[in-house]
Amino acid sequence: MSVIKVMSENLANKIAAGEVVEKCASVVKELVENSIDAKSTEIKVHLVKGGLDSISVIDNGIGMDEEDCHNAFLRHATSKIFKDDDLFFINTLGFRGEALPSIASVSEVELESSQGDVGSYIHLKGGKILEQKPSGRGKGTKITITNLFYNTPARLKYLKSENTELANTSSFLEKLSLARPDIAFTLTNNDNPVLKTSGSNNLLKAIHEIYGLNVSSKMLPIKALNDDFEISGYVCKPEILKSSRNHLITFINGRVVRNNEINKAINDAYYTYKPDGKYPIVVINIETDPTLVDVNIHPTKQDVKLSKMNSLTTLLYDTIKNALYESLLIPDAIKKEDVKDLNKAFVPLEKTEDLKEDTGVQTTMDFGETKEPVKNEEFKSLVLYPVGLCLGTYIVCENDEGIYLLDQHAAQERVNYEHYLKNLAEDQIMVTDMLVPITIELRESEYLEFMAHQNIFTNMGFKFEEFGINTIIVKSHPTWLRRGMEEESIRKIVDLIIGLKGDFDPLKFRENVAITLACKMAIKANEHISMLEIEGLLKNLVKCDNPYNCPHGRPTIIKFSIYDLEKMFKRAMN
Repeated sequence: MSVIKVMSENLANKIAAGEVVEKCASVVKELVENSIDAKSTEIKVHLVKGGLDSISVIDNGIGMDEEDCHNAFLRHATSKIFKDDDLFFINTLGFRGEALPSIASVSEVELESSQGDVGSYIHLKGGKILEQKPSGRGKGTKITITNLFYNTPARLKYLKSENTELANTSSFLEKLSLARPDIAFTLTNNDNPVLKTSGSNNLLKAIHEIYGLNVSSKMLPIKALNDDFEISGYVCKPEILKSSRNHLITFINGRVVRNNEINKAINDAYYTYKPDGKYPIVVINIETDPTLVDVNIHPTKQDVKLSKMNSLTTLLYDTIKNALYESLLIPDAIKKEDVKDLNKAFVPLEKTEDLKEDTGVQTTMDFGETKEPVKNEEFKSLVLYPVGLCLGTYIVCENDEGIYLLDQHAAQERVNYEHYLKNLAEDQIMVTDMLVPITIELRESEYLEFMAHQNIFTNMGFKFEEFGINTIIVKSHPTWLRRGMEEESIRKIVDLIIGLKGDFDPLKFRENVAITLACKMAIKANEHISMLEIEGLLKNLVKCDNPYNCPHGRPTIIKFSIYDLEKMFKRAMN
């Protein structure tokens, strides 16, 4: 007797629901994406108890007739692809034909839809039709989900609290409203407003509606292209970083996606502009030929694979790095938030070419050509008169514009970093022999790791020999090591070589060496320095490519304008 049976349609739908529907936000995602594919310009999501009791999605899209309302709940029924070749040219958010039947199999569904004439109503429970009749609804669709997972108790018990389910839904709709600023989204919970966007088709305004003034006023526009990809959107200045990666928001052809390589390229572009453990806010849309994107690797369609990934990550990295570099200015100690100035910034992204003169942000031109950015023009034009040192840490300077405070450690760290980075990149290395060679004893595992990468050490200009068990003796070193700190510097470099993981990236390694040595060899806080040393530090800082922040992203200098001071002391009342 055969033991292999064809499972029932309802059982197959329940299994599919386990992949498509994980939580309330999963239901909202599928329903809202259907509304977008239906060409809606206004989408309302109403939740009761975070979606645990009820989820309603209402749109003003093209709607469905009676037959489509019925067929929409059949498995693998879709209006979006019809033949094999369509899989290579997917331009809709949905296409698999699994979402609605999967949701219907584990809940109770009421659907009303109309194309502008007589509407249709259908009521299902557990995937079975209970009622179907005409409806007086106007053009568009309303779908309501209740009793989610009522017949799959294993799933039901894993639903979270009302606040958690609401937070998940709100987070998704925030990202979707940034992907589609041309659509007006509304989210309510228990009839209380949670999210509302205007649908103005202005991305910066949508960012303002989601994040508020403090973030939207500190976003930098980017726009660039190469032969395969076009990117556009906004990236934040390093002063408004977050503690999680959740704000790295990327879209591909309007679809909210997750991709570790894309996120890494974005985060790497902020390298030396931010401390570890902090992440930027970015909203970036990537346009490309649909044939280069595979969205059919998971039912949720958020994980994607891309052809020519290196081309994309290079474009992202270079464009963001240039935008950050050109936006560097001395931060004001007193934050000014002017709503009028922000309103001027609400310009559609297509017009960001006109913003270049005002913002200083350089866009990448055709064929990948990038204009040479101006190097710290503001800082070079400053004439600073050092007054002294306060708290053993902050250098006080003045000029006819106000008072400037410099963090002596951060400033020295920046000077050191650029010194080391420049010397590490030189083809010709000046080497000096040591009067007293340095002996470095390692654990066996460390010794093996070091010997596996010894060519990195020698290519930097170091000469060493094996000296007994698990021990090396360093006899020569490059001349750019700080005098008196040679041994400490060498030991730090050896530790970095031992700690190498994965593929060796020469550029990233040089940056790590420069950052490590710059920090360890810099003046420390509470270390009093003379006026002569202060003047020398200022002169060296002016020569830096980026004098505004240390390689960990902390500011080196802040400004109190004369107006700021007079306002604090109430000499100026406006």
